[in-house]
Amino acid sequence: MDKIITYPRRKSRQIMVGNVPVGGDAPISVQTMTKTKTADVKATVEQINRCHEAGADIVRVTINEKDAAEAIKEIIKQVRCPLVADIHFNHVFALKAIEAGIAKVRINPGNIGSKERIKEVLLKAKERNIPIRIGVNSGSLEKDILEKHSYPTAEALFESAMRHVEIAQDFGFDDIAISVKSTSVPLMIEAYRLIAAKTDFPLHLGVTEAGSFAMGSIKSAVGIGALLSEGIGDTIRVSLTDQPETEVHIGKDILRSLQLAQRGVEIISCPTCGRLDFDLFNITKKLEDKLKGIKKNIKISILGCVVNGPGEAKEADIGIAGGKGEAILYKRGIMVRKIKESDIVEEIYKEVMEFESK
Repeated sequence: MDKIITYPRRKSRQIMVGNVPVGGDAPISVQTMTKTKTADVKATVEQINRCHEAGADIVRVTINEKDAAEAIKEIIKQVRCPLVADIHFNHVFALKAIEAGIAKVRINPGNIGSKERIKEVLLKAKERNIPIRIGVNSGSLEKDILEKHSYPTAEALFESAMRHVEIAQDFGFDDIAISVKSTSVPLMIEAYRLIAAKTDFPLHLGVTEAGSFAMGSIKSAVGIGALLSEGIGDTIRVSLTDQPETEVHIGKDILRSLQLAQRGVEIISCPTCGRLDFDLFNITKKLEDKLKGIKKNIKISILGCVVNGPGEAKEADIGIAGGKGEAILYKRGIMVRKIKESDIVEEIYKEVMEFESK
C-alpha cells in the first residue's frame, strides 16, 4: 500500500465546520452540494446521507426561499455530517440558517447586498462560532471591480475576495474560508495562487460549473489537482452536472491520485491493446460496481497481457494478470494461483473481503 505523500503544504489557519477541521494540518476534506429542492426534507435528507456514505465530509445545501429556510432545522436533525448553507441575495436566509444550527455559511459577496447586511450575518455567525466562506465566482463579480478590470481576471477575483475579507475583519470576524472559482481552469489556478501567496485563510478549491461527467471531471482534476500538487487547498468540491455522490467519488479519486488520501478501493486497469485475450472491460466494470462503497484501503490491479501484467500486478495489494480464459492472482507481490476468467470478479471480491491491511 502506498504511503500518503505529504506535499510541501501552504500553512493556513484552521476553521471548524461542525466536527470537521479545515485548514492547518487537517486532512483535505471533500465536499458536495445537494441537487434536491431543500424544502423537500425527505428527499434532501436521503441525498445528504447517501453523499455522506459515499465519503463526503461536508455537504452544502441551497437556501434560496422561505420554505427552504424553514426546512433546514429539521434536515440538520436527520443527517450525520455538517451542513453548509448556500446563500445568495437574501441575507435573512443566512440568519435563519444560523439560528437553525447550520455548521457554516457560504455567501457570494457580489450579490449579498450592503455592508450592513453582511455585518448582521457576521455578528450572528460569530455569536454561534460558525465560519463563513467568502465564495467569489468569475460570473458574479461586483460591477465596479468588473468595470475596473474590464473582464474577469485573477486580480479581479482576488480583489473581490479581499474586499470582503476586510469588511469581515472590520467587524472583528476572521473565521473565514475563501474560494475564487471560475469556469476557466487557468483563471481559477492563477486566482488561487494569488490568494494563497497573500493570505493564510483556508482555501476551498473548485472549478465552478465544470460541466458534464466527462469534461467536468477532467477540468476539476486538472484545476484542483494542479493546486493540490503545489500544496494549495484545504477542502475541495467537484462541480458536475451529475449526482452529488458522483462528485464525491471524483473528489476522492483526485486526492487518491495524488496520494493525499487512502480511502476506499482503488482499481488500476490497463488501457488494453491487441495483446488483450480476456474480457477486461466487462470485468473491470463489474468489479467497480461490486466493490463500490467498500471502505477498505486496497489497491487492485487488473492487467490484460503478459508484457506488463505480471510486474504491475505484483505492485498492488491484489493483482490479476490475464490470459486466454484464465488469469494469475497475486497478493502483495506473491503469485497465489490461477483462476478461470469466469471466476475473476467473485475471486477478487472474496480476496478483498478477507484482506487485512498491514
